[in-house]
Amino acid sequence: MRAFAKAAGVSACLFVLAGGAQAIELDGAWENADLYGSGFVIDRNQIRGKVVTCTIKARKEDCGIHYLVAACSNDVALQNVQFSYKPEGDNKITRFFSALPGLDTSYYRCPLQAGVR
Repeated sequence: MRAFAKAAGVSACLFVLAGGAQAIELDGAWENADLYGSGFVIDRNQIRGKVVTCTIKARKEDCGIHYLVAACSNDVALQNVQFSYKPEGDNKITRFFSALPGLDTSYYRCPLQAGVR
């Protein structure tokens, strides 16, 4: 299980470990997302964000770039989404859109501590 935040150093404001590091508590934690920036949790084949949950259906890696196809749902709709990202070291990934250069977004891995928010 890994959590990522859009800004380095704000992880404790967005995420909390619960159940002896077995789960990341999201209830209420997203209240601060608009203030501190977005984030998401990857747990096996599931990606969870503030308003959407995605199930990874396919993965591919080519020349250091990772491609995912995921079925994503929110309270309104279900759709298939393609993600592309490149790991940059152990603690940073950059999501990019091939058709829209310049809209790259970096996310930083969260060093989570139990009971901290």
